[in-house]
Amino acid sequence: MANRQQGRITKWQDDKGFGFIETEVGESLFFHVSEFKAPRRPVIDEPVVFSVGQDKQGRLQARQVQELSFVQQQMRDKNSQIRRRNSKRNQQADFEVGQTKRLFLGVGFYAVLILLAVMDDLSWLVVAWYFVLGILTYLTYAKDKAAAQNNEWRTPESNLHLLSMLGGWVGAMVAQTYLRHKSQKPDFRFTYYLTVVINLAGLLFIMAGGGLETIGKWL
Repeated sequence: MANRQQGRITKWQDDKGFGFIETEVGESLFFHVSEFKAPRRPVIDEPVVFSVGQDKQGRLQARQVQELSFVQQQMRDKNSQIRRRNSKRNQQADFEVGQTKRLFLGVGFYAVLILLAVMDDLSWLVVAWYFVLGILTYLTYAKDKAAAQNNEWRTPESNLHLLSMLGGWVGAMVAQTYLRHKSQKPDFRFTYYLTVVINLAGLLFIMAGGGLETIGKWL
């Protein structure tokens, strides 16, 4: 409402199509019906918003006269749009930060596996297993998302969780983050985190001397 003033209509002659607006400082300004921007006739005592201009004789008059309630609603709608836009921007920024954190987490996990294998604390077969399962799980998520978008046969959630529990949880995490698939369902997310815990417990069991043979029997 920059360069706009508020006032109220104090006089209106409907047969002549003009009236007067009293400003907030007590001045009286002429206005013509052609400057009234509502789809109806003006009403006495109605609060309005307007700008000030001059007629051909240089006399001040009200221009672009609008209902105060209409202008206020416009401002509320505009502010609401700005809030929604800022909220989306903040959500996107948070999402991108989360993307980076999850990517570093995944890379860090694989780096630890490789380091353990180099130090002979873990078999290279286990490292290869995690890499293969991670890629397979990511591709399965991607296939399931494409199926969802095309209304085709879906991959059962139990299969996705099984892949995660067997060692593909990093691929699942990356898929949930970058594909935005299965990332909003609380029940699915809870089960996913449970598969991560189970898998890491199994990995610690192997490192503690449980052996791949024992894990193989469990599976």
